Amino acid sequence: MAAQNETTKTIIEHFYHWEKVQPNKVFLRQPKGDQWHTITYAEAGQAARKMTTSLRTKGLNQGDHIGILSKNCYHWILADLAIMMGGFVSVPYYASLPKGQLKEVVKLSDIKALFIGKLDSWGDKSEAIPSDVLAIKFPQYEGAATVTIGENWDDLIANNPPATDNFVPDLDDLWTIKFTSGTTGTPKGVMHIHRTPGLIMENEEKTNWIGIYNIPEVRCLSFLPLNHVGERLGLEVPVITRGGMISFAESLETFAKNLQDTQPTMFFAVPRIWTKFYLGVIAKMPEKKLDFLLKIPIIGSMTKNKLRTALGMRDIRIAATGAAITPAFIKNFYKKLDIHLIEAYGMTEVCGSMTNSPDPNSPQDSVGKAIPFGEVKIHPETDEILMKSPYMMTGYYKNPEKTAEVLINDWMHSGDRGTIDKDGYVRVIGRVKDAFKTSKGSYVTPNPMEEILMKNDYIEQVCVAGLGIPQPIALVNLSEVGLAADKAAVEAALIESIQLANKDRAKFEQISTIIVQKEPWSEDNGLLTPTLKVKRGKIDDRYLGNYLEWHEAADKVIWV
Repeated sequence: MAAQNETTKTIIEHFYHWEKVQPNKVFLRQPKGDQWHTITYAEAGQAARKMTTSLRTKGLNQGDHIGILSKNCYHWILADLAIMMGGFVSVPYYASLPKGQLKEVVKLSDIKALFIGKLDSWGDKSEAIPSDVLAIKFPQYEGAATVTIGENWDDLIANNPPATDNFVPDLDDLWTIKFTSGTTGTPKGVMHIHRTPGLIMENEEKTNWIGIYNIPEVRCLSFLPLNHVGERLGLEVPVITRGGMISFAESLETFAKNLQDTQPTMFFAVPRIWTKFYLGVIAKMPEKKLDFLLKIPIIGSMTKNKLRTALGMRDIRIAATGAAITPAFIKNFYKKLDIHLIEAYGMTEVCGSMTNSPDPNSPQDSVGKAIPFGEVKIHPETDEILMKSPYMMTGYYKNPEKTAEVLINDWMHSGDRGTIDKDGYVRVIGRVKDAFKTSKGSYVTPNPMEEILMKNDYIEQVCVAGLGIPQPIALVNLSEVGLAADKAAVEAALIESIQLANKDRAKFEQISTIIVQKEPWSEDNGLLTPTLKVKRGKIDDRYLGNYLEWHEAADKVIWV
């Protein structure tokens, strides 16, 4: 392991450095229509320093917990800087939390103040905020919900002088409490200290593992939830450490344009986003035609450059994917465009990645090798992936029992099943608890079959289920391509996908029926997490009563 010594710099120290040496460089960019509002390092520093003074004036003390409830925007970053400048502890939440879940995590996290910002809905969420919590609302973003409680950010900035001290937290002070996305059960507050993000970047500079220090200008578009470990450690931390620039997306509708306008050098997205880009390309140019064009020397280069620019990937140097496993065929598609998708496999508890695949020759069905100074091994009895690194959580906040369940003899139990080959490449088979028992008493692991089905361009989301019935069934949402296609063609393609998924499988694990769901799965209806992962338990809760009827139906494809 790398020596964890006092040379490690905290993230806020890196910000102080850039605030001093490049005060006029643009740090943050917020879009509004065709215009971009820019904030320099000096301007960001002044605003954050004034907010730090405001918090201190309101009676908050070093070590107090402060929540952030907002979609990504430049005020999110300013609030986070103010929290670090004051020696407070950040507790960021998913902006999409409904009132009940918000109330739960607010109570669990013991916050003294809460920044409330750009949200899609507000409604009665004020009831989830205790009256003794200081609420501060960001300025109103166009199209965002109107927040009905809290003091105004702009008023506090206008009425308080900037903090003049460059406070530096102790490396072992608590930096953040990050709540897990809650695919199962109650969210848990993962505690990380200031040493961890600083050491991650220090070791990246030493090892050049991902190549962040090779990029002349770190330029990113931030749209995945900033409270998620992937966006925080894969974007905010490296940008501040390298003195780079963060742009934001105005809305889902403007995302593609904002990405094109930014042309980032570093980009992190979940597999669902990479898949959507892929489907958008092949909807306009079938893959066979694209493959043909790419083989023609000059035409191929022009086609590649045109597609990369249209995707917003013209200048991309590091393209990362994570939060769920990326299908090999998606990685292969981007490879044709000279875009190598680096898999980031890990968890909140290890502060981001535990394995990566920076080598373009990494096997496409793997998630790469263990990070420098990290170790991965497979449990001999359960095949569970176990992890150890210098970046482990200090525990779950106020929950030593849950901590002891997953952190055993300094090894983090991931909950994932997997393998490691002789070259050190890790492959994830699926969640230990994803396997379900059929009525025949046999266990089925759904993930390998789902990956095969996901190769079908007509499918956007898939969940292989079958708890308590003789054989599995597959529930799917159609992609935009599938929704626009002829129904008979879609059915034929789905049946072909079932046959491929069932090949060489025992009868008990063969998919009997594929069910096309009319209702899209989303975060709003509780079937997807904020990082677009399917909540299997919620799928079972909603549709379990139909499983046997669907399995016994005469048709191979059922539309509901």
